[in-house]
Amino acid sequence: QLQLVQSGGGLVQPGGSLRLSCAASGFTLDYYAIGWFRQAPGKEREGVSCISHSDYSTYYADSVKGRFTITRDNAKNTVYLQMNSLKPEDTAVYYCAATRLITTVQTLCTPSIYTNWGQGTQVTVSS
Repeated sequence: QLQLVQSGGGLVQPGGSLRLSCAASGFTLDYYAIGWFRQAPGKEREGVSCISHSDYSTYYADSVKGRFTITRDNAKNTVYLQMNSLKPEDTAVYYCAATRLITTVQTLCTPSIYTNWGQGTQVTVSS
């Protein structure tokens, strides 16, 4: 059974940092691109950051560039999202997802190409 298990998240003050983890169970991440997505109340799910499995290319949404970093540790079968300088507008439920599709960096963070999803974790940025 293919599962993505998320950890991390929580409440943090503006300017603070959090690290999200996404661990694969039942399959190896070596052959999957991994994406981090978020969904705020009343808004569509958006791609935050994604990393390919072919050449480890990365994509970042403009809103998080320079603040978020996606990394993958294939030995631990885990992908991380380090989030620094958090802002209230980063508040959302964050999801990780996996796909075996090989695509361009420009389309790497398109939610519809991802087939396996984590359970989601709440990130709240508030003073």
